[in-house]
Amino acid sequence: MCLVLIAFGTRPDLPLVVAANRDEFYRRPASAVHAWPEDGRVLAGRDIEADGTWLGISTSGRFAAVTNLSDPTENAPRSRGALTSSFLQGQGTASEYAASIKGDLYRGFNLVLWDGETLLYTSNRAPTQTLRPGVYGIANEPLGAEWPKVIRGRMELSKAVGSDPDTDKLIRLLADESVPPDYLLPDRGRPLEMERRIAPCFIRGDDYGTRASTAMIVAENHMTIAEQLYGRGGVMGSRHQISQRRS
Repeated sequence: MCLVLIAFGTRPDLPLVVAANRDEFYRRPASAVHAWPEDGRVLAGRDIEADGTWLGISTSGRFAAVTNLSDPTENAPRSRGALTSSFLQGQGTASEYAASIKGDLYRGFNLVLWDGETLLYTSNRAPTQTLRPGVYGIANEPLGAEWPKVIRGRMELSKAVGSDPDTDKLIRLLADESVPPDYLLPDRGRPLEMERRIAPCFIRGDDYGTRASTAMIVAENHMTIAEQLYGRGGVMGSRHQISQRRS
């Protein structure tokens, strides 16, 4: 139940602003955001189990994020985290990369790509779209699904970008634990109690919950990515922040 909020081209001095929560089982090992040793341009966390990443940025002016489209009956040979890491280390345009993906090798995914100019959404369950400047939110349904956390998140990100956004503000907006009324919850054939538990932007749990909140601000000449980690029960962990010039 991850959430990725993106403000693209809404201000000339801030081409891209991102606020995202990674929700995952606590037992799955991962490393915090860092410059990758094999490619120091890439700033991202890492899924140690499958060696990919859920979200990251490159100092060469690239951004990628992936969310899952869950289907427990699916099987596929490749990790969805490889979609982001391959793009971040590549050189082609977002459109070229999206066209090269063999979607049947992966379980269902939403993938957002930015090559420094074009912001593109692609999926193996929905049509590819080149996105216009605006504020977007994606959870675990294709782009356009109006879940409460997506609607509320877009609104809060719009407010943040309209003032003077910083990483602290963005991480705070990701800490929203409000639970929407039952009639607004998605109907996916799952128990209502489960939908209530995973409906907030920030999820606390014993086995599964929000593992990391990431804030990313790309300005004309530099970029900053910050990550707040959380443990079981939503206990606050370490904070990591990297600022780099855009190359």
